[in-house]
Amino acid sequence: MLAFAVIGWILCGLGAAGTLYMVAASIVFRRFMVVQAVPTRRAEAVTLLKPLHGAEPRLFENLESFLIQDHAGPIQLLCGVQCPDDPAIDVVAALRTRYPNVAIDLVIDPANHGANHKISNLVNMMAEARHAILVLSDSDMVATPDYLPRVLSALDTRDVGAMTSLYHGRGDAGLWSRLGAAGLSYQFLPGVVFGVALGLARPCMGSTIAIRRETLDRIGGFARFSDVLADDYAIGEAVRALGQKVAVPPMLIAHASAERSFIELWRHELRWGATVRGVVPGAYIGSVIGMPVPLALLGAALIPVHMTGLAVALASLVVRAIVTLVVDRRTGMRAAPLWLLPIRDCLTFAIFVASFFTASVDWRGRRLKMADDGRVSADPEISA
Repeated sequence: MLAFAVIGWILCGLGAAGTLYMVAASIVFRRFMVVQAVPTRRAEAVTLLKPLHGAEPRLFENLESFLIQDHAGPIQLLCGVQCPDDPAIDVVAALRTRYPNVAIDLVIDPANHGANHKISNLVNMMAEARHAILVLSDSDMVATPDYLPRVLSALDTRDVGAMTSLYHGRGDAGLWSRLGAAGLSYQFLPGVVFGVALGLARPCMGSTIAIRRETLDRIGGFARFSDVLADDYAIGEAVRALGQKVAVPPMLIAHASAERSFIELWRHELRWGATVRGVVPGAYIGSVIGMPVPLALLGAALIPVHMTGLAVALASLVVRAIVTLVVDRRTGMRAAPLWLLPIRDCLTFAIFVASFFTASVDWRGRRLKMADDGRVSADPEISA
């Protein structure tokens, strides 16, 4: 019983520390995410790279948002699929009909260059890329009209070899997708902003990777990352190895969460968790401090005759609600109702624990075996 009480007090202490961290994160978020004036319209030619797989909800609108840009130069939307019957092909055709004067190209090529099919798709697409400035983003990202001016302005900054963008969540497929969106807006976003602002994190994310073709060639092209699970992070590290920076400006785009079930959400976020654990294990372990609600609740359960745990849990809930309101004000939308927050935080903690027992991940229906060096293989592996 004494051992349980000691563990309970430790958890309560971590919960209290996490609550203070959340207060600090909300302050840093407000200071970092100041809305800046939109840069002048640019005239550079840009290729937007969109590797596709399937037709998630609102895919047409997601892709369309990258065409409705306050940009004066030529834009090529280059999409790629690996299956000739991929339903995303029909979405691209619909876009061509809606925007006949825009260069919308599609590459259909089943060739694989490694275990990472997204990278294989990009390798296949590059032969059709027309312009020297490449802007890669996942298919579930949603841009605002000032996206390209801000991206190009950040890319033009001295010593910047690439830029990436912060993002918040938007649920497109019901309750489970809104729960996923809440994790992005209220857990991931404040945490990554805190890390970037204090120099504790060096992200490069699939939300956006803007890079010049010359720089991409210098780091070995996309093919270099064909067996890497965290390909976006690895691209950023390769750019930094050249002595250049990866810019993270205070701009936001939306991630369109599309999980339709608990299993789909669990598998998706477990892959994220295991990926981050693999590339930055120390920072990932430390991220538990950002989960004060489940820590305090567990502590309260182990020392039930003492009110400290419940008091810490209540304080953490209040602070989490404040963080939510701060994020909502900046994003202009609510990812999920407040009553979902405790459920969301407990799910985050459960995934955090499970990620340490995961030897393989599910990626679009495929099991990928993880290696210690951040690489993956398509070898069959028992699911954790």
